[in-house]
Amino acid sequence: MRQIPVFQSIEESAALRDDLLKAVQDVIQSGQFITGPNVRAFESEVATYLGARHAVSLNSGTDALVIALKSLGIGPGDEVITTPFTFFATAEAICQVGATPVFADIQETTYNLDPSAIEPLITSRTKAILPVHLFGLSADMVKIMEIANRHGLKVVEDVAQAFGGELCGRKLGTFGDAGCFSFFPTKNLGAYGDGGLLVTNDDDVALAARKLRTHGGINKYRNEMLGYNSRLDEIQAAILRVKLPYIDRWNDNRRRIAGIYREALHDLDLLVQPVESPNSRHVYHQFTIRVLGGMRNALKARLEELGVSTMIYYSAPVHKLPVFEGLYDDVRLEKAERLADEVLSLPIWPLMPQHYLEQTIDAIRTAVRAL
Repeated sequence: MRQIPVFQSIEESAALRDDLLKAVQDVIQSGQFITGPNVRAFESEVATYLGARHAVSLNSGTDALVIALKSLGIGPGDEVITTPFTFFATAEAICQVGATPVFADIQETTYNLDPSAIEPLITSRTKAILPVHLFGLSADMVKIMEIANRHGLKVVEDVAQAFGGELCGRKLGTFGDAGCFSFFPTKNLGAYGDGGLLVTNDDDVALAARKLRTHGGINKYRNEMLGYNSRLDEIQAAILRVKLPYIDRWNDNRRRIAGIYREALHDLDLLVQPVESPNSRHVYHQFTIRVLGGMRNALKARLEELGVSTMIYYSAPVHKLPVFEGLYDDVRLEKAERLADEVLSLPIWPLMPQHYLEQTIDAIRTAVRAL
């Protein structure tokens, strides 16, 4: 019995093999490897897909967050309210620009930033809100934008796990002042290496981002500010151009697989399934359940024995990580801390074979009965 991974891209790569190889070969033969025609074309195509005025391709999703914050003038002395239940890069980017992350608790049902927890944390130093669309589900951007507008705050969306996700018929990443995406290979739209994207409808933010990604200047040897070397490689742009037309189909497949999980596991009281918020289109970067009764680790271990790999995203909320030791000792975020002990992500990817899905479901039902 082969061990079922949490994610794999073998089927996707095989299906697109000829187009991918041609795209890479064309780049090699062109001799243009940095900010070439594929980068420019991808930026235009992805902006159109997302419904954004500007798309600025970058080296990684982390760089996108850093450059978005810098482009919006966030820096030392500023506070940015964000979620503690996410990958470290979200808070790391805030710290990298010299600002301070202020953590608000999450909604137990969506795993996302709780809008009702934001307003009590706003101070004279608060300059921005940074919500994350975790696991492919939209944060409540309607309420978050209402709060931001009321207090004159900037909003940066972390859309690393939700490419193609929607709220109220609008693509995620286009609600705030900037939206930040990752093209890490495991993402819904993944490159074959690192890659990132910043989208915005603000001309000034786009111009600042384009300067910052190329050592602080648009024109060579005319550096206007301290910037970064954060350009998307031409080969990665070519690969992403091949993949972009398939993203809706792949996200639909993720939703189909999630539906099968829901139906097959709905009667297991030990498990709490992820929700679908009203007016949102969940794109299931992860299918993340909660395991009640302190049985998460036991279930994970038993599934491993039965040939099913799972992952814990995230075993510790960000404010509890060693890098912040002593800084947030008085902060109590009950829901984030509890969910860190309960969440478990099941195998899911767009072209997941049916027999893998059936084996996973059988293993879960067997394992739960044995606990």
